[in-house]
Amino acid sequence: MIRYALRCDRDHGFESWFQSSSAYDSQVKRKLVTCPICGSAKVDKAIMAPRIVGKKGRGRAAPPPEPAAAPKPEAAPSGPTSLMLAQEKELRTKLKELRDHIVKNADNVGERFANEARAMHYGDKEHRPIYGEASPEEAKSLIDEGIEVSPLPTLPEDRN
Repeated sequence: MIRYALRCDRDHGFESWFQSSSAYDSQVKRKLVTCPICGSAKVDKAIMAPRIVGKKGRGRAAPPPEPAAAPKPEAAPSGPTSLMLAQEKELRTKLKELRDHIVKNADNVGERFANEARAMHYGDKEHRPIYGEASPEEAKSLIDEGIEVSPLPTLPEDRN
């Protein structure tokens, strides 16, 4: 997996993970990579320092850091903090809209997700939008076969 720092044509910065450099190129070409703030599909890689792993860290990949939950403000903040809270709220809203759109417009195939995705990829079944459940191993196997999959976004309030 590769993490890229990205920037849209309106100068919004954000990060995203890709299976490979060619997966990034393919998704940008098909306008699948969009700015989470403004929705622009005109996205380029931003300058990013490489992450180098020493000998001790080789062989065991650290999981990507989970975003920390923002503390709930006691009073209405002002300045940069209020801008961050507004951006976080907007991002959460867009993620929820994305997930709701997928759930509304795709078939839930449940635990058959990996098999259904494979059958469509290899032409055994007609292509259609689907979502469902897959273990991390199944998802990695699909990606290794060149089948593009993405997790549905979840938010902390979804876990209640």
